[in-house]
Amino acid sequence: MPLCQRVGVYVDAENVRYNGGYQMRYDILRRFAGREGGILQRLNTYISYDSERAREDPEYAKKSRGYQQMVRDFGWKITVKYVRRYTDEAGNVSMKANADLDMAVDAMLQAEKLDQVILVTGDGDFLQVVEALQNRGCRVELIGFKNVSRALQQEVDAFWPGFLIPDLLPVTYEPRNEWGKSGSCVRGVCTKWFPDKGYGFLRFIQDISPDLWITDPREPESPYVSVFCHANEIAEEVTEEMLMNRETILEFYLNESEQKDNGLVANNVRLAFNISR
Repeated sequence: MPLCQRVGVYVDAENVRYNGGYQMRYDILRRFAGREGGILQRLNTYISYDSERAREDPEYAKKSRGYQQMVRDFGWKITVKYVRRYTDEAGNVSMKANADLDMAVDAMLQAEKLDQVILVTGDGDFLQVVEALQNRGCRVELIGFKNVSRALQQEVDAFWPGFLIPDLLPVTYEPRNEWGKSGSCVRGVCTKWFPDKGYGFLRFIQDISPDLWITDPREPESPYVSVFCHANEIAEEVTEEMLMNRETILEFYLNESEQKDNGLVANNVRLAFNISR
């Protein structure tokens, strides 16, 4: 990808928040979007805000303002979508702060100044937006967490599970986690599993790199690392069928191998998420 490539990122913050991406780091997202040396032309995120709750809950208002300021400090433009309340005939109150239309319109209008668009959402309603952007010559990538539309995954030019991007989603119970180092906790997928032998290999992304397309860890420039895993380290909830499905995201700890120089083994392997719906 040439250095003059113009990139636009559009974040459906509420969809991300309710589908496994709570606490997503905007600084890491920006770094990922610029991994190939492109110009970050647009960095847009669409965040909801409940004005009624803010009037009654000063702590909510304070945290919301602080969060928005932090995101702005990383260079993002925030479009605030105010929560609206609707009451049906039975008196049930529902709340809605849908940013789909704003996000879709912005992406389409700004596409003429962009070469690549990164959508951060799992909402299948963006399927036609993706097709339209591609027809205008844009490369479209998708980042999603849980409940990602399968049709949307198949339509984009590249899909990146947000759980697998180093440090994009913090490991909350390991506040000093150093992703990729021995003793750290990472997320990855199973690439090979031999049920009759009781072992296999997991793969994770070592660092954010322009060479993410080089998925073979044996290649010198590949940012992926292969990790040996024994069946005894797999949690009971993780079945062989899950291991053989690339949509199964595993979370595990890394330790140095006692049998192979510079090798890594996986310990305490457990199910993190399944990305599709």
